[in-house]
Amino acid sequence: MNLEEYFARTGYKGSLEKQDLETLTDIFQHHIRAVPFENLSIHCGEKITLELEHVYNKIVRRKRGGWCMENNQLLGWVLKRLGYDASFLGAYVFNPHQNAYATTMTHLLVKVVLDGKAYIVDGGFGVSYQMWQPMELVSGKDQPQAPGVFRFTEKNAIWYLEKMRRKQYIPNQSFSNSDLLEKKECRKVYMFSLEPRTVEDFRFQCTYLQTSPDSLFTKKSICTLQTTDGFRALIGWTLTETTYNYKENMDLVEFVTLEDEEVEKTLKEKFNITLDRKLVPINIKGFYTI
Repeated sequence: MNLEEYFARTGYKGSLEKQDLETLTDIFQHHIRAVPFENLSIHCGEKITLELEHVYNKIVRRKRGGWCMENNQLLGWVLKRLGYDASFLGAYVFNPHQNAYATTMTHLLVKVVLDGKAYIVDGGFGVSYQMWQPMELVSGKDQPQAPGVFRFTEKNAIWYLEKMRRKQYIPNQSFSNSDLLEKKECRKVYMFSLEPRTVEDFRFQCTYLQTSPDSLFTKKSICTLQTTDGFRALIGWTLTETTYNYKENMDLVEFVTLEDEEVEKTLKEKFNITLDRKLVPINIKGFYTI
């Protein structure tokens, strides 16, 4: 494993000497625009494991993506190697269909301390809830970014992330009531504490999320990638391409339904992913919004 190979994968060509917010942001944005958030392994007969060498080979050498435990573990390793004060935290994801936070800690994220300030760097959430810049860990402050306005609030040592989105224009009106569309303009994303975590804290969750019939990740095949002006997502057979702020305070959300034979080609063309095994797409309604 080496940094040069990782940066060749993400296309980052900037400074490796400076540990400042500008450099951190640049490294982070190259990661989220090159490495998809995806769970395709579950749906093509592969096992997801959390050994760093395995994650590195999958994402860097096989040019795949991964979920938060893979993306953020790799990102944390890179930042530590570069000299950043980086550590892992664990979050409980909000389920909009149950209107409640998960009772199990399933989301791994990275905290970075720079010049005495703490930032959350999360490269493993995907779709419209994927932050594009490190977020300063301060309570009650709106932090506008291209995807929308993010905000942390803190109560009794528990931190909450929420996001305010723009209005949405959906040209294909047959998708205007899609269960994939987030209907609320303000959406809770996850909650977390500042207790340091290790990858070991996620072993059980990694197995559960890829095997349980109750898991979101067994109910949907997901591949999502940030672009320079929005994001694209393939969920089951539904391809979504979102352009942020294409008109004032309005996002463009374009849907198309793929045929079976188009899925593999779309993964290659839109996400730069070539799978070793046959993907079996799935999209059980509910449980996930973009």
